[in-house]
Amino acid sequence: MGGAAPGDSVAGAPSRAGGRDRAGRASGAAHVHGAPREHGLAALRAQAGPWMAYAAYRSLGAAMQKLPEPVAAGAATAVGLALTAVRADARAMYARHLARVVGPDLSAHEVRVLTRRAFVSYARYWLEGARLPAESPALVDERMRVESGWEHLVDGMAAGKGVIMALPHIGSWEWGGAWLAFKGYPMTSVAEPLAPQAMYDWFVSQRQAMGLSIVPLGPEASGTLLRVLRDGGLVGLLCDRDIAGGGVEVEFFGERTTMPAGPAMLALRTGAVVLPTAVYSGPGRDHTAVIMAPVSTERTGALRADVARVTQAIARDLEVLIRRAPEQWHVFQPNWPSDRPPAGGDAGGAVVAGGPTGSAA
Repeated sequence: MGGAAPGDSVAGAPSRAGGRDRAGRASGAAHVHGAPREHGLAALRAQAGPWMAYAAYRSLGAAMQKLPEPVAAGAATAVGLALTAVRADARAMYARHLARVVGPDLSAHEVRVLTRRAFVSYARYWLEGARLPAESPALVDERMRVESGWEHLVDGMAAGKGVIMALPHIGSWEWGGAWLAFKGYPMTSVAEPLAPQAMYDWFVSQRQAMGLSIVPLGPEASGTLLRVLRDGGLVGLLCDRDIAGGGVEVEFFGERTTMPAGPAMLALRTGAVVLPTAVYSGPGRDHTAVIMAPVSTERTGALRADVARVTQAIARDLEVLIRRAPEQWHVFQPNWPSDRPPAGGDAGGAVVAGGPTGSAA
């Protein structure tokens, strides 16, 4: 119930200026006469790529809304299985994550089964995100259930200082966000800006149709979220990945990594309640929310130390939520320092599919 949809892009490293080519000639200054034209074509291709992706997203989204649900669901499953077969890098990265979440004693067969389920779950997430803007509030309500913790949200909102739902990339947060808007608790979340601008505008309009408010990730995001919380509103932040970098060091599934400081910082500055939450897919076409007890956010000392303490507490609760359904954890990218290759190495575990990614501002 918060954040935004998944997927980071991976940029290639530029070649160094002033180096030498294979014949030993100085490079970066003089090239053959055709180079400017080649550079121009490369620039055109670079500009066309985002627009092609935008056209594809819009076309596929429209198609998924119009197809009968069983047909659309079958197509999504087929796409998920196809990605499982062709994305060896993402499969390998997911196997690393499973070893941390479930344990190192998984058999090769168990790893294959869970990884296949993860890709299919990810495809279902995209399918439901495409269809959700056109779904009726009655259907959204019919397919949503809260297994535990609803009282924490009600009490937190009644306190008047706002609520922050701290979420992992599990299941379908957007379904939960749409349902909460239907119940009178509209959510504000954050998403990375996209190129072209038309892609981001379309993404935001889709989420607005679900009842979600989206703030672009950037210098002004924190101020917007502070205002929402001080007005007693609800904020949802995906915070199991430090996408922007510069996060707080925590222990997560037995290994050191970083997580965004946003949820802790916002809570400490506003007094908002922090509720680690997940919206799982299932049973069947339904969705099941689990809302954990509030994280302790009392000030105990220096702000930096308090932010670290609260972020670590959030990490521990996210572990509980992820371990419940590891095959629904949509993280196919490096998430720990040891996942990333040394400088100049091959970057395995690249993103499975592009798209806007939520962040804890």
